[in-house]
Amino acid sequence: MKRLEGKVAIVTGSTSGIGVGIAKLFAQEGAKVVICGRREAKGQAVVDAIVKEGGEAYYHFMDITVVESIDALFKDTVEKYGKIDILVNNAANVGLKDGRVDELTLEMWDNIFASDIRGTFYAIKTVLPYLRENKGGSIINIGSMASCGGDLGSTAYACAKAGVDMLTKSTALQYGKENIRCNCVRPGLIVTPENAAYVPDVLKNIFLNNIMVNRYGEPKDIANMCVYLASDESEYFTGQVVTVDGGLNAHVSTVGEFKTMKTRTW
Repeated sequence: MKRLEGKVAIVTGSTSGIGVGIAKLFAQEGAKVVICGRREAKGQAVVDAIVKEGGEAYYHFMDITVVESIDALFKDTVEKYGKIDILVNNAANVGLKDGRVDELTLEMWDNIFASDIRGTFYAIKTVLPYLRENKGGSIINIGSMASCGGDLGSTAYACAKAGVDMLTKSTALQYGKENIRCNCVRPGLIVTPENAAYVPDVLKNIFLNNIMVNRYGEPKDIANMCVYLASDESEYFTGQVVTVDGGLNAHVSTVGEFKTMKTRTW
């Protein structure tokens, strides 16, 4: 359909996982895509796959924790393609088992916050002048269902992703009148080629018992939502935190247990 025809998109953390899915679908929809992350070989492989399918992309090194790296990414993109229309803030340190409050060290806390909220903040701050010059654009932050409620672990990761939720709303409010939109996508359990072998069956079963549909999430599920948010179809959609989780967080917490008991109530 070429819903992103003529647009230039940067997808951070697009050398693996969800980022790859987003980048490939963006290219299929007509965008020129900048693949970026720390792993050059993997990034170039994504570029090669996109080009083979008739799309346009190139790889740019980026470390989300280094401000000079972020600065160079945007500057070089504009030099190469002339503008920036879309920024997907996907790069993050997935610390799902970072621990309880009493177990976390300040170093662990700071490391996760450096990539998951500080880096996202700086990327947004840095891209704003380019989007203003372009008379608008779309910023899409990739959050996490970890920010939906408290958990027994993942404290720092969940807190950082909750910050992404609020950063999304503040950005949308402050720059909406300049035609700059900002939304957040919170994925549920997404099984990727990289994590498939490491997600234990017990965790998969817990999720599947609570998901309303009959499968786990895939990168394409997040990518499809991102295409909508990046396209002109969503020009009246901003400041929203959208959970794409197969309905995991749309019911009361007892549902999974009742399903196991094969009853609707006690």
